[in-house]
Amino acid sequence: MDSANIDTVRPAPEAVQTTAKPDVKALVSLCDPDMVDINALITERMQSEVAVIPALAAHLIAAGGKRLRPLLCVAAARLCGTGNTHHYNLSAAVEFIHTATLLHDDVVDSSQLRRGKVAAHLIWGAPSSVLVGDFLFARAFELMVETGSLRALDILSKASAVITQGEVLQLMKAFDLNLSQADYIEIISSKTAALFAAASESGAVASGASEEKIQALYDYGMNLGLAFQIQDDILDYQGSAADLGKNAGDDFAEGKATLPLILAMQATPAEAAFWDRVIGRREQADGDFQRAQGLMVSSGALDAARSVARTYADKARASLEIFEAGPWRSALENLAVYSVERQT
Repeated sequence: MDSANIDTVRPAPEAVQTTAKPDVKALVSLCDPDMVDINALITERMQSEVAVIPALAAHLIAAGGKRLRPLLCVAAARLCGTGNTHHYNLSAAVEFIHTATLLHDDVVDSSQLRRGKVAAHLIWGAPSSVLVGDFLFARAFELMVETGSLRALDILSKASAVITQGEVLQLMKAFDLNLSQADYIEIISSKTAALFAAASESGAVASGASEEKIQALYDYGMNLGLAFQIQDDILDYQGSAADLGKNAGDDFAEGKATLPLILAMQATPAEAAFWDRVIGRREQADGDFQRAQGLMVSSGALDAARSVARTYADKARASLEIFEAGPWRSALENLAVYSVERQT
């Protein structure tokens, strides 16, 4: 599908405003009947005769999480009036792909927490975490093939490759003081938004929707994913471990040049020596993260980043205008609002 305007975005004065309460309750409620069967399918397909595989997979999958990607697949299929249950397999596949990437990422980043629990690699070891991630990728492809939809298989397999490319690009760009906003958007469009877009697009494809509706839901997922990741990156400088399910400041410690950091560095040229030390030369000391947080607040970088996120959320909502008004469209519109107003 065509890219959904993933160039550098600045806040738009005409951005759509909404009074919708920012939560996902309506979407979760609508998807509940489908998710009962999808969760059962997820549990069934992560089983193995090798005991460590289901134990390690369940450690992460059963820890909760928003399940946004499977919810997107379900909502897209239902919004398009699906007459089959192909989206069950695709939703489970999307969750396995996402879980596999988290297992791999936590090893690469040496993360301590995931979804409020000790990261799997600290319990079972890095090799087991990586290999269970590979197992989940394989299960995801089995689920896709069973639908008989080559197009859905193409969408999700390509998204899997794009996600990996995005993670490698981010790794290569770590501690890069010259990373631009456009570079950052390229990274998050690959590592995060690609799976949001694929989940929405594959749900529409599974329902037999028109090309116009498939494109609209791809655009929705892409822009939603961008908004969601920018807000995630903002929360890394604002939240707590209890709220986030991971340690606040992880991005700063790992030298990830996220949008808040890029904007803060641009807005505080007098602090160039500080940014060079903590990001460029990787020399971080106690109190540096708190100083960085203070600079982001005083410079307006966090507010500016959130304005960019809201612009993407507005684009996501606008892409749904071709659909008739109703509970599914309303729930997806509300999800776009939630993506940038949430605090976890």
